Amino acid sequence: MRVTYNRELKVKANLDQLGIETFLPVTNKLIERNGHRNFEQVPAIHNLLFVHSTRETLTGLKMTDEDFSPLRYMMTRPLDPTARPEVIHIPEREMANFIRVASITDNRVMFLDYSDVAHKVGRRVIITDGDFAGIEGTVKRVNKNRHVVIQLEGVAAVALAYVPTSHLKFLE
Repeated sequence: MRVTYNRELKVKANLDQLGIETFLPVTNKLIERNGHRNFEQVPAIHNLLFVHSTRETLTGLKMTDEDFSPLRYMMTRPLDPTARPEVIHIPEREMANFIRVASITDNRVMFLDYSDVAHKVGRRVIITDGDFAGIEGTVKRVNKNRHVVIQLEGVAAVALAYVPTSHLKFLE
């Protein structure tokens, strides 16, 4: 879901209190306040929050509780202009893959603008060894280097900074 006005952390906390499963990709960023520099966890993809719930539950919360008014459904963009957009649903397996990689807050992971990698072709792979064994993705060029990219169609993408070729099994 989209969260307006950079209120991802607040909305996530409110949903967590209600026992609704959420995922917010975060990264460590050096922030300076009052002359002091500290690393803080900030949303890696602004205005985006993954929510595992029913549409009825979320619509009810949005309609009755002001704390959830910043939530907006993300909709598909159909190729046919006469077709109606639908709420984006991410399959469990793809989401689990994405969460496993996007949960890493160190420099092994790069968050990408989905539009930068959506048009790029690549070969499907599964990582067979190391910390990311079992992750499925696509080898694509990002900033002139090859990376394993895990993308959620139309939503987000994350790339692993380095995976040895010996740890990849090419699919297809």
